[in-house]
Amino acid sequence: MSTIQMFEKPLGMRDSFPKVNEQKEYIRSVAREFIRNKGYDFIKTPSVEYFETIGKASAIDESSLFKLVDNQGEMLVLRPDMTTPIARIAASKLLKEKNPLRLAYYANVFRAQHREGGRPAEFEQLGLELIGDFSPYGDSEIIHTAVELVKALGVESFRITVGHAGVLTAILKNNTNKKDQAETLRQLLVEKNFVGFEQKLEDMLLLEGDKENLMTLIDNTVESKSIEDYRPLLTTDQQHLIDQVEQLQSLLTMQLNDPSIVSFDFTLASHMSYYTGMLFEIHAAGSGFPIGNGGRYDELFKLFDEEVGATGFGIRVDRLLEVLPPKEVEEKHTLLLFHKDSYAKANGLAEEKRKNAERVTVQYMGSVSDLEAFKRIFDDVIIVSEGGSVRE
Repeated sequence: MSTIQMFEKPLGMRDSFPKVNEQKEYIRSVAREFIRNKGYDFIKTPSVEYFETIGKASAIDESSLFKLVDNQGEMLVLRPDMTTPIARIAASKLLKEKNPLRLAYYANVFRAQHREGGRPAEFEQLGLELIGDFSPYGDSEIIHTAVELVKALGVESFRITVGHAGVLTAILKNNTNKKDQAETLRQLLVEKNFVGFEQKLEDMLLLEGDKENLMTLIDNTVESKSIEDYRPLLTTDQQHLIDQVEQLQSLLTMQLNDPSIVSFDFTLASHMSYYTGMLFEIHAAGSGFPIGNGGRYDELFKLFDEEVGATGFGIRVDRLLEVLPPKEVEEKHTLLLFHKDSYAKANGLAEEKRKNAERVTVQYMGSVSDLEAFKRIFDDVIIVSEGGSVRE
């Protein structure tokens, strides 16, 4: 085992330097005002949860959980996502007070990395959950809110891809012989490995008609075929799944100023196994990964002994920063330099300026090793002395 150096960080952890941190605070501020105006309330959950509850209920693979043991011998985890803890608190208390619930969050989540690969093990998520609504209106509200929020945050070029976990599961089930075959193909779609999907079809002993149906799935997105064209791939008792998608498409066409930013694709699959209905990803110019994703997760609440509809989305703040233009804050930063005999005077002058919403740093001159370099950081420099103040 190599020696850990004093300046090293744990695998996948990152520092946020002042400029980046200011951008994050800007995102938090804009998002908070926007989301509260939409009728959602912000919530905060513990950073640490029980492994037996949240750890096992979460859709995050166990190998990606940060585990620790408390002094009672209980296994704990750093929260790997926000949806599962919010489901816990909604089921245990909040749904008894209000149903449907509209909740929002801005929080850090933790996912262990086996090797660096440039991926963070801790990152911030911004998102919201609509709990207690089974209807397509709830799904439409979530997608519409995601679109409007991304715009409010300043993302100029983006698209939404919408799928349906139920439709995909049905098509895979109807055209394979075993459950593990369907799951293998679904996992390849999660990885967006279409070449591997096609190769795997050749290895499976499937009927030619089934192979053709599954090839149709990956050869054609809904943009090149109408949603209605997928009905023959579903059985009679599965037709309601296509009805759900068509209802959602109709609602989004009515709600969105530019419905063309939304496309439907039944190959869309998620590693988050609790999605059972609509699911979607947000792709923005400038990032090779989705900046956000969401969907319907009614089945998750059954783990907490509740039968309620639930849908929501989360935005990865680190990926959002990749696609946003740098936010230049126009503010004047004044430096007040003082000698030993003018400390009180410098503080008095600083308070006067701060009352006018000015940003002011008060600094003893004797503590600065390179005074000229330090002064260049500020917009205005005033040297304060008992005899008077001099602006440089």
